[in-house]
Parts: sequence; structure tokens; C-alpha cells
Amino acid sequence: MSTSKSIIKISDFLKKNIEQEIQEIYGPEDLNDNETVLSFKDQVAVITHYAMLCDDNRNRATYERALNIINGWYHWIGQDIDAARKKDQELVADSASAFQTYLFNDLFDVPFPTPDNPRFTFIDLFAGIGGFRMAMQNLGGKCVYSSEWDEQAQKTYFANYGEVPFGDITKEVTKSFIPDGFDVLCAGFPCQAFSLAGKRRGFEETRGTLFFDVAEILKRKQPKAIFLENVKGLKNHDKGRTFEVIKNTLREVGYTIADDPSVVNAMFFGVPQHRERVYIIGVRNDIAIKLGITSETIKNSYPTQNYHNGIRPRFIDIREKNEVSVKYYISTQYMQTLINHKARHAAKGNGFGYEIIPDNGIANAIVVGGMGRERNLVIDDRLTNFVPVTKIKGEVNRDGIRRMTPREWARLQGYPDDFIIPVADASAYKQFGNSVAVPAIQATANNLLNLINPVL
Repeated sequence: MSTSKSIIKISDFLKKNIEQEIQEIYGPEDLNDNETVLSFKDQVAVITHYAMLCDDNRNRATYERALNIINGWYHWIGQDIDAARKKDQELVADSASAFQTYLFNDLFDVPFPTPDNPRFTFIDLFAGIGGFRMAMQNLGGKCVYSSEWDEQAQKTYFANYGEVPFGDITKEVTKSFIPDGFDVLCAGFPCQAFSLAGKRRGFEETRGTLFFDVAEILKRKQPKAIFLENVKGLKNHDKGRTFEVIKNTLREVGYTIADDPSVVNAMFFGVPQHRERVYIIGVRNDIAIKLGITSETIKNSYPTQNYHNGIRPRFIDIREKNEVSVKYYISTQYMQTLINHKARHAAKGNGFGYEIIPDNGIANAIVVGGMGRERNLVIDDRLTNFVPVTKIKGEVNRDGIRRMTPREWARLQGYPDDFIIPVADASAYKQFGNSVAVPAIQATANNLLNLINPVL
């Protein structure tokens, strides 16, 4: 799809700035097969997927749908396009569903576009801010479908990849846009409670969980390989029975996996973060048979966990180069609260509480929530202006104790500095805390791709 000389923005297509009225304005313009409305955000997802993949004949139905939507949008604009442009800033500021970027002209002006002459294709489920996508594109992969329900994460994803992910993957309409014939399914799926009442402990027992949607897509689409990521504790959840359900389900839908999938620690791949996650990689059974790949072969294909290039990473290597805002520094009163909290737990024999990471140290795993930040405090004595810029109790501490910045969290997860952070700090911390560690994902994916290279 060639870009127009005219600048068309999402806000050009909004007559009003009240979110709940968007469907009244736009939804009826495009209906699903069951006569339900395709939401405005999913219409945007269709358009951006089309724009990125217009040279790919993998899913012609999606492209025809995109053209219908585009025609409807242009019809609405009509002679009012200039007036609509003048309202851009006002509409974007007021509408939670309007993304603050150009839809067409600047769609391809993103820091991480789809690579030319891709080596393989993949889909990105529970995509977050695109950690899997970053790793797979670095290896020459082309993303042909993405899904992520969180609106703020969608905004970050769009800013960096030029594509709005589809929404709720549990809905059939969302699954209907997944193309056929892609090579790898990637998913950092959430871990929910599993019912283990039955005897099979396989596909049927995952119903009601988000993992079931992954398994269902695998059963339908049968990609050549899979790469799933989850927390380390998944292996021991419910005395290991949950993990057995997951493994048996993957085998039931046609995949060869390791009997004991590995836990991979990000700190061995160049980032100063102690982050252990279980990686489940697998190969479709017929390909495994053809290439002589066994469960043991897959187990041996996980990357060796030694420090990257033999160098132990350190926080100082990813620390902000310049003085950071006083807003990241802890107040004296809150610091005392943290000290008291840690002392109470220490008296009970627990190791909970804040922690200060030394310059030559490795950070604890960054996670969502306040203690994700408080477990990764640092000492930075470069602050020169101690006047608070936010409301705090007490005064800014004089010991240089501060939280890490969102950019430092981005670096802990292996994102390059040209990765755009278009959201407020609270959302940024959440997004990076939920993300995968890009270098560890990339190293593992590289070995998986080399394993199936003859069929790519």
C-alpha cells in the first residue's frame, strides 16, 4: 500500500471526542459475520495490519475487509478533511481511543519496521509492547499478526512497529484475522488457574484459561514451531500438575517439546537483571519426524547460560548517562517507611523489603507493582536540584537513593534506546515489568530457528 501525499490521522475519522460514542460513529460501518459491530480499535488493527502486509497474499479476506473500512473512512471525510485536520490535537487529547500518531503517511516511519526479505513469519500473541517481536525481527522474522488487549500497551506497540494489535484473543472475531501458513507462534501467555478434575490432563482441561486459546490456535493453524514464555513458578504450580497439563496439551495438538523445558535467566544474555522465566519451545510432529528432532534434541537446543561474551553485566552499564529528575528520588518519610517495613519482615525471619542495587550489581527481576521498583533502588549522587516536582511527604533524601527510570527498565529488558516510550511512567513501568527479556528470547529463538531451518 503506497502512502498518500495527504496526511490522514485517526482523529480525521472521529466526529466526536467521547469514547463511548465511537461505536455509534464508526462501529456500524463494518459488521462481523454474525452482525456484531467490529470495534473501532479493531478496525484500526485491520488497517494497520493491512498496511504492513499488503504485499502478502496469506489472508486475502483480511485485506478485503481493510479496503472496505478504508473506503468507508474516506467516504466520511469527504469535503471536511481540512476541517478535521484542524481538530486533530483537540480530538487526540480528549479521546482515549485515538492514537497520537499519523495513520497513513507516518505509518512506516517507525523505529522497528518489518524487515525486508524476511527469513520466516510469526504471530505475536499477548504481545505487550513487542518484546517477542523485537527479538524475532532481529532474526529476520516478519510478524503477520499481533494481539494485545491493553490499550496503553497497544499505543506503545503502534509507536514502535506501526501496527495496532488486535484486542481480546478469546473472541472468535479476533482469532478470525489470524492468517494461515505462518511459521512460528510466539506467546507470553498469562498463567491462570487450571481445572484438573478430569483424567486426560490435556486439551479439554485447559478450557476457561487463556492458554486454551493458544492451544486452540495451534490446533487450527499448525505452525511449524512454537515459543511460549511464562514465570518460573509455572513449573511448580499445583505441585507440577498445571505444567503437566500444558505439556500434554501441546503434545495433543501436535507438537514435540522437551520433557523438561528450561528455565532461562536473562542475566546470562547481556542484561543486568536476574530474571528467570520458563521457555517452552517445540516443533510440529511431522517436521520433527522428518528432521529427526526428538524431545531430547529440543532440550539440547536451549542456549548455554553463560555470561554473554564472558562479561558479567552491571547496573552501571545501563544507568542513565545524565542526572535524572528529582521525581525519581525517594522522600525521607517514604524511605523511613521502607526501612520499617523491611525491619518488620526481618524480625519474622523473612527477606522481604526494599533493596539497593550497587553500581556493579545485577538488578532483581522487575515486576509490576510498587515493590518491583523498591526492590531495585539505586544510589545516584548526581542530583543537584532537590526541589520536589511532585507532592511528597517530607523532603528528598540526601543519600542519593532513587528508583530506576523507565528507560533503565527498558535497558534491563534489552530494549534499545531508540525504543519509543509514549506513555506515562506508571504505564511504562507496568509494560516493561510485564515484558519478556529481548536478548534471552532472541538467543533461544535463534537456536529454534536453526533447528527447523531446512523447512523455513
